[in-house]
Amino acid sequence: MLYELPVQDGRSSSGPLSSDKAPLLPLHERPAPSHAPSNASSTAASSSDSNTKTQAAQLLFGAGGIYASFLYYGSLQEDVFRYAAEDGTKFTHAWFLQVLESFANVVFGVIALVLIGVTSNNDENTPTKWWGGTRNLPKKPFLSSGFSQVCSKGFTSLALANGLSFPVATLAKSGKMAPVMIGSLILGGATYGLRDYFQVLAIIGGTAILSMGKKSSAASDSTPLGLIFILLALVMDGITGGVQKRLLADLKRINITPQPYDLMTYTNAFMMMFALILSTILGEFRQGLEYCSRNPEVFRLIWKFSLCSAIGQSFIFYTVARFDPLVCSTVTTTRKIFSVMLSILFKGHSVSMQGWMGLGLAIGGIVSEVVHKVRVGSKKMKSKTSM
Repeated sequence: MLYELPVQDGRSSSGPLSSDKAPLLPLHERPAPSHAPSNASSTAASSSDSNTKTQAAQLLFGAGGIYASFLYYGSLQEDVFRYAAEDGTKFTHAWFLQVLESFANVVFGVIALVLIGVTSNNDENTPTKWWGGTRNLPKKPFLSSGFSQVCSKGFTSLALANGLSFPVATLAKSGKMAPVMIGSLILGGATYGLRDYFQVLAIIGGTAILSMGKKSSAASDSTPLGLIFILLALVMDGITGGVQKRLLADLKRINITPQPYDLMTYTNAFMMMFALILSTILGEFRQGLEYCSRNPEVFRLIWKFSLCSAIGQSFIFYTVARFDPLVCSTVTTTRKIFSVMLSILFKGHSVSMQGWMGLGLAIGGIVSEVVHKVRVGSKKMKSKTSM
C-alpha cells in the first residue's frame, strides 16, 4: 500500500508542513481576511468568489496529479510483471523492486524537507536552517510501520509475479477493511453495522467472481499462489492501519506532531532498509540487478514506476494539506476503479459475462464506501459549523 495519512474526525493527524508560516487548514476553514467596514459586503463577496476559484484550481491540480501519477503507476506495475525477456524469463524480484521504489520516495521526501527548511528562513533573528523536518522526532516508532508497509507492498508484487492479474489484485486490495474489521472484532471488541459487512462482502465476493469468471488466457490466469500472496498483503494492510495509529498516538504523548514529509521520508527509509535486507538474503538484489542489466527496458519501467510512486505521494500530501483528508481518500479510492477498467480495456484481459458481473459488484462496494465517507464527512462539517 502507498502511505496513507490516517484520518481522525475528518482531519489529518500528521500536522502542518510548516509550523511557522501558513497553517495547512482546508481553505474553507481558514479565517477570512479583515476589511474596512465601508466596503465590507462587496469585498467579502469578491473574496469568497476568489477563494472558491482558488480552491477549485487547487483541487483540480491535486486530484489531477493523484490520478495521473497513480493511473500510470498501476499501468507500469502491471507492465513490469508482465514483461518477458527474449529468453522467456520474467521479472519476479519483488523485494528488489521495493528497494528502488522506497529509495525514490526517500529522495523526494528529503528534497521536500530541505526545501521547507530553506524557504522558512524568513526571520532575520532566527539562525538559518536547511532541514525542515520536525525537530527531536524519534525514529524508532517508524520501524514497525516501515516493516508492515514494505511487507504489504512486497506481497502485492509477489502476487503479480506469481500470476495474479492486476485487476483482481487491485480490487482485492480495495477490500483491506476486511482484516481491519476482523482484528478489531477479535482484539478490540469493536462493532460494525450491516452496511460495513455488506460493503466488504461485495468487494471480496465481486473480486472472487471476477477471478473465477475470467476467460482463460496466458495473460489473465490467476494462480493459487498469487491469491495467497494478495491475502497476505491484505493482512499486512490491516496490521499497518493499527501500527500507524499507534505511531501517531505515541508521538502525540510526547507532544510531537510529525509533518507529512517526515512520515514519507522515515517510513520509506525503513521500508528500503527491510527490503534491502530481504532482497540480499534471498539473493534477489544481485539477481534483480543482473536481470535489469540484461533487459534495460524493464529497468526503465521500474524507474518510471518508482518516480510515479514518489510524485503521487507528493500530490497526496499537497491535497491533504489544503483539503479535508476525506477529499483525498475519495480521489485515491475512485482512482482504483479507473485503474482496473483501463487495465481490462488496454492490457488484453478477456472477461466473461460472469466476470463483468463480479466487477460490477466489487465496484458497487467501493462506491458504497466512498458515498458513506462523504455523508459522514458532511455531517461532521455541518456539526462543526453549527457550533
